[in-house]
Amino acid sequence: MTLKNLNSGARLRVAIIGGGPAGLGAAIEFATLPFVDWNLYEQASEIREIGAGISVQPTTWRLLEHLGAAENLKSNDFYRAADGHSVQHRNGRTGELLVSHPQKDIPKAHLHARTHRAKLQLALLKEVEQSHVRLSSRLVSVNQKASGKLVIKFQSGFEDEVDLLVGADGVRSVVRNFAFPDHRVGYTGKTSYRTIVSTEEIAKVNGVPDAVTFWHGPSSWLYTCPLGNGQFEVTTMTSEPDLQYEKVSWGQDATVEENAKHFKDFSPIVRAVVATPKEVKKYALFAGPRLDNVIARGSIALVGDASHRAGAGFALEDVFVLIQSIKWAHENSLTLADGLGLFNRVRGPHYKNLYGVLDEFVQTDAELRQSNLGFDDAVNVLVEKKWSKKFDWISAYDVGYYLLRFNEHI
Repeated sequence: MTLKNLNSGARLRVAIIGGGPAGLGAAIEFATLPFVDWNLYEQASEIREIGAGISVQPTTWRLLEHLGAAENLKSNDFYRAADGHSVQHRNGRTGELLVSHPQKDIPKAHLHARTHRAKLQLALLKEVEQSHVRLSSRLVSVNQKASGKLVIKFQSGFEDEVDLLVGADGVRSVVRNFAFPDHRVGYTGKTSYRTIVSTEEIAKVNGVPDAVTFWHGPSSWLYTCPLGNGQFEVTTMTSEPDLQYEKVSWGQDATVEENAKHFKDFSPIVRAVVATPKEVKKYALFAGPRLDNVIARGSIALVGDASHRAGAGFALEDVFVLIQSIKWAHENSLTLADGLGLFNRVRGPHYKNLYGVLDEFVQTDAELRQSNLGFDDAVNVLVEKKWSKKFDWISAYDVGYYLLRFNEHI
C-alpha cells in the first residue's frame, strides 16, 4: 500500500456513504478543504430523516454554528423550556416530578432544544453543495487495491475509486461490514414507538406539562415534548425481548394498542397520551459491541451510527474531528493514515467512556429485573442511577477544546 503525502499536490478523493446528519455534516466540512474532491452517496431517492424528535445539546449548537446550519433553524422550528430546564423526570404511575435538570452558565443560543429530525436534516442539507450528492446509490461492495485506493460499487453498477471512504451509513453499515467483517449487531430487546401529534390534540389531555418530560416505569418510559411548529412528540421505549426483531426493518407500522399494552400500570395522563396518536411506528433497536477502532485499512473512517449509537450530536462531533485531523495532516505534510490516526486517538477514548456509561445502564436494568422492587421504588433507582448529574459530561463535552488540547501534545 502506498501512503502519499497529503500535501503532495494530488487531490484527495473522498466518498461519503449515507445522507443522515453524519453524512451531511461531513459533506459540509469536506467542502471547506481545497485539496479534497468529495461525493456523497445516499441509497434513498431523496434525503429525508425518519423518526420523531431529536435533542440539540449545547455542544451540538456549537457545531451547527460552525457548519453554518444553526441559522437555518428558526425559533419556531424547535422547543426550549421557558424555565430553562433541559429535561424533567417523573414517576410514570403517580406523575410526581422527581428531578428537573437546570442549565447553568450556558449561553442562551446554546440552551438545550428539541426539534423534529426532519428540521435538523433540512438545516444541514441547505449547506450542502447538491451537485456532489448522488441519490438512489446503494453501496453493495468495497474492494481495496494494492495502492490502498478503494473501489466502491453500487447496486446500479456504477463504480467509483477513492482514497478515503467515510462510513456514515447507520447501524447496519455496509462500510463497517467491510472494515470489520467480524463485528455483529443484534436486537437489544428494546423497541421504541414514535409518532408526532398536533399540540391541539395533546391539549385535550389534561395535565400534560409544557416541558421536556420522561415518564418512567420499571421497564418502559414515555417521552413527551413540544417540537415547535404546532407539533408534539410522543415517544416510548419498551422491553420486548422475546420478539424476533432481527427480521423487522426500522420504521415499521404498528398499532396504538401494541404500544399501549406496556403502559397499563401508568397514570391516566400517560395512558391518555399513548392513546392519542392515530398512527405510530415502531423501531427495533440494534447495537453491537464497542469497536476498538473507528478507522481501518488506512483509508476508512466510521462516523455516526456506523461506529456507535449515540445520536446526531455525537455524529457531528465525529465529523468535526475527522476533518480537523485530515486538515492537520495536510498542513504538516503527513499522510492520510496519520490524519485518520489522530481522529481515532481523539474519538476512541471518548467512546470508551461512553460505552462504560451504557454498560452501567445495562447492569442497572439487570439488577432491577432480579429485584422485587415495586413500581415506585424501581423508578427511584432508575432515575438515581441512570439520570444523575454525574453523566452531564456527555452533553457538555466540548469537542473543539479537547481536540485543541490533544494537538498541543502531538
